[in-house]
Amino acid sequence: MLTLLFDGIAYGMLLFVLAVGLAVTMGLMNFINLAHGAFAMAGGYATVLLMQHAGLPFLATLPLAFLITAAAGALLERTLYRPMYAKPHLDQVLFSIGLVFMAVSAVDYLIGSQQQFVKLPAFLQGRLDFEAVGIGKYRLFIVAVCALLALALQWVLARTRFGSRLRAAVDDPRVASGLGINVNRVFLLTFAVGSGLAGLGGALGAEVLGLDPTFPLKFMIYFLIVVAVGGTSSVTGPLVAALLLGIADVAGKYYAPKIGAFIVYALMIAILLWRPQGLFVRKGAR
Repeated sequence: MLTLLFDGIAYGMLLFVLAVGLAVTMGLMNFINLAHGAFAMAGGYATVLLMQHAGLPFLATLPLAFLITAAAGALLERTLYRPMYAKPHLDQVLFSIGLVFMAVSAVDYLIGSQQQFVKLPAFLQGRLDFEAVGIGKYRLFIVAVCALLALALQWVLARTRFGSRLRAAVDDPRVASGLGINVNRVFLLTFAVGSGLAGLGGALGAEVLGLDPTFPLKFMIYFLIVVAVGGTSSVTGPLVAALLLGIADVAGKYYAPKIGAFIVYALMIAILLWRPQGLFVRKGAR
């Protein structure tokens, strides 16, 4: 049971890094970006290609996966996403879901539909045994990295000038612009960082979740559940929601494999019936 609990925590922390960028764009930028999973897929494929063709070690590919997807996010935000900010949410959904299918088709055509594999370094392979508890070394690495990212994000959004400018730009862009805040630049950086985090999550998750061109479609519902259950007004909400989802999913598939997915959806429905706006909602948020 303790081993399953740790595996569920590791899975949940990975889902948090994958989904937190979507929480930021939905909650702080008021934009529904269902193509978020495409950036995660891009980060996973960046890691695979850099390891296979450039000969880079796994750890060296992780910051590069973040930077590559962040740069792609910045480019797409400037050219495609920015004109959609003022559009109705239905238009944003149709636009972003179209990008997902385009990304899936492009990867399938250019790279192929086969499953990709990541070779981990030797020190991240195997398990550590503490009495009756077996802890995978790579899952322990995921928990440590994702925990540090969660603390860093919380600090940036709550304690830095950039976080204050971002909240001001979201609450009232006209007033923020009048105070000298470059709203477009703030949104550009926010979108780029969210995309980079998705890419980093895809790079970290390629070995655990698998990687193929259908990745954005398979995990889109998980990203949306994390955001819906946790709320979009803070980093804490998606983190707690991702941990609950990860533990429920791992335990459900082990103890009741035939209804494992049903347990996750039942948990989501129960939480949303209890708190329709998510687990953590900032005062005054609507």
